[in-house]
Amino acid sequence: MSADISIKITDRDGLTHEVLAPTDMNLNIMEVVRMYELAPEGTIGICGGMAMCASCQCYVQNSIAIPEKGDDEEAMLSEAFNVKPNSRLGCQIHITEEIEGLEIELAPET
Repeated sequence: MSADISIKITDRDGLTHEVLAPTDMNLNIMEVVRMYELAPEGTIGICGGMAMCASCQCYVQNSIAIPEKGDDEEAMLSEAFNVKPNSRLGCQIHITEEIEGLEIELAPET
């Protein structure tokens, strides 16, 4: 049985939103941000979630275990602006029960 999980997302204005994300729809963090309209339309997920633009870059703020970065994500982050050691692409973090309690902050728009 699938369930919704709770995620805290700090938007680019510094406001933190606690949102519920369904685990049964194969969504990722970028899609949840868009679903809740936490970033202006056209500023996040420009490539459609293909790890090709870094517009969904976020900073993981807590120690929730998430899957390791893949080669495409590593390559995109190596070319992105405002990258930190805890940077990830939201489109590459899938909504699963294992990431319950994840806290992220959206990277500044560049």
